[in-house]
Amino acid sequence: MAIIVVSFLELYVLLAVGSVLGALPTIFLIIMSAALGSFLLKQQGLATWQRFQESMARQEVPAYQLMEGFLILLGGALLLTPGFITDAIGLICLLPLLRQKIISYVMRHYFTVSPKNNDNVLEGEFSKGAE
Repeated sequence: MAIIVVSFLELYVLLAVGSVLGALPTIFLIIMSAALGSFLLKQQGLATWQRFQESMARQEVPAYQLMEGFLILLGGALLLTPGFITDAIGLICLLPLLRQKIISYVMRHYFTVSPKNNDNVLEGEFSKGAE
């Protein structure tokens, strides 16, 4: 259902922009957004991959980099899809400042980090008693 709604909205916006700018400028904008998407996808994807590898080398959980990689992949796919609405959402996913805000919001509201010191754990030693 969402795909159908987005498709109709995209078609409406494309026709509206095309009626204002003309057919050739509209097609040019769509092609340029796809080119920008592929450029940003490559640039941001490589940088995130490098941060992912550095995090793994430090033996840290790369949760942030995984979320960042997902948003970069989603943003690149949306920018390669013709249409202005998907282009806007894709650009939001690919711009580092906006992407960081999305990730920090998601991590703050949907994920919890358990503390390293758990008060419910008793540490001690066990030894067999004298028989």
